[in-house]
Amino acid sequence: MIIKSKVSSQAQEWEVTDQQVYLNRRQFMKASLATVAGASVAGNIFAATETSSLVVPSQFAEAFSNIKPSSYGAGEVVAPFDVATGYNNFYEFGFGKEDPAERAHLLKATPWSIEVQGEANNLGKFHLEDLIKEAALEERIYRLRCVEGWSMVIPWVGIPMATFLNRFAPNSNAKYVYFETLYDPEQMPGQKGRGLDWPYREALTIEEAMHPLAFIAVGMYGSVLANQNGAPIRIVIPWKYGFKSIKSIVKIRFTEQRPMTTWNRMAPHEYGFYANVNPNVDHPRWSQARERRLPSGVFLPNIIETKLFNGYDEVASLYSGIDLTKNY
Repeated sequence: MIIKSKVSSQAQEWEVTDQQVYLNRRQFMKASLATVAGASVAGNIFAATETSSLVVPSQFAEAFSNIKPSSYGAGEVVAPFDVATGYNNFYEFGFGKEDPAERAHLLKATPWSIEVQGEANNLGKFHLEDLIKEAALEERIYRLRCVEGWSMVIPWVGIPMATFLNRFAPNSNAKYVYFETLYDPEQMPGQKGRGLDWPYREALTIEEAMHPLAFIAVGMYGSVLANQNGAPIRIVIPWKYGFKSIKSIVKIRFTEQRPMTTWNRMAPHEYGFYANVNPNVDHPRWSQARERRLPSGVFLPNIIETKLFNGYDEVASLYSGIDLTKNY
């Protein structure tokens, strides 16, 4: 007899906000947000984008018509769609929070392919539609925490990362998984600047990548990803700061040695490789003890206490014996 215990990030199916409920609730939230946004720290950048504007391409229609609900997200209040798509860090389109929403229409998210390299048995270039067709999509409501001190809750659609990566059959030498974002300054005008060493690079240990919480997202709010949120494919690692969740992925490489990652290479004293949410380790410019949960405003600041691992305690075993104040 197998007894399954519920971990802290899971809930019963009936506890999770139904997809139609949160889509319908947008009308109420949008009206409420008008008051908040008028005095909001974020100003008036919340683009009035409708979920219906995210058109599912025909080659993905079957997969997105059968999204499986999951038990992740009990008790969470999902951010309005306009907030999640209007307030972003996606420096390929600019360093302002509103830049991605204003410029990401330049990105051509279809067709899309991903090149897989390194320590695995099934290598080559794969069309995204083929990768999606072979896996059932599910919805997961996850908390997203930025190192800058703001956070929001988003319903993602995608595939468990372990399921996705195992189709490439990584071998015993695969100790890390490296991801790389598209480099195309014509589609991503922020790459014309010198702010970062393009293309954007990130990586996880193989144990992190195979953890049940690690997620490959190809959609949000019941539809495809908005371009400004990382279309057509990104990763979501809910226990880590948002900069680890790399967007618009075109390359995956399994490696034996730890790869260099963008922010860790640029400022290793500020951005550790692990980047686990940790209220006890401050960034030099931002305290991590608290966070501002969006939507938020001057009169409704919505400040909450930050939790270790963003509250996803089930990942703690990944870091057994590691000093998280040094390996941040």
